Amino acid sequence: MVVNKADGKIICTNFANGRRHDFRLFKESKLKIDSKVKAVVDTGYVGITKFHANSVIPLKRSKKKSLTREDKVFNRMVSSERVLNEHVIGLIKRFKIVSDRYRNRRKRFSLRFNLICGICNYEK
Repeated sequence: MVVNKADGKIICTNFANGRRHDFRLFKESKLKIDSKVKAVVDTGYVGITKFHANSVIPLKRSKKKSLTREDKVFNRMVSSERVLNEHVIGLIKRFKIVSDRYRNRRKRFSLRFNLICGICNYEK
């Protein structure tokens, strides 16, 4: 899900049947983001800099090396920028279409999901 930071509206959605990793879904969608746009993503998108140079990703700790104080401050800054995305995801989950098992026809999932995103955009 791509969210505009200025107004919190959903710009683009993509999904797949079953479980699929977010970054794999991003690569398969072939979504082109302008190089001037800053993409703030979570730690599931390690390697996105190959596809979009202007992207910010939080730092991970390794087993042998913990994060320094500066790294933690950087991660806090990234998470404060990502909080709008998480709020929009939570808003979508209130409709129970992604939080629960979808038991209707799969053909209509994309239509219903995009309608819910339209309702969320209309409320903002």
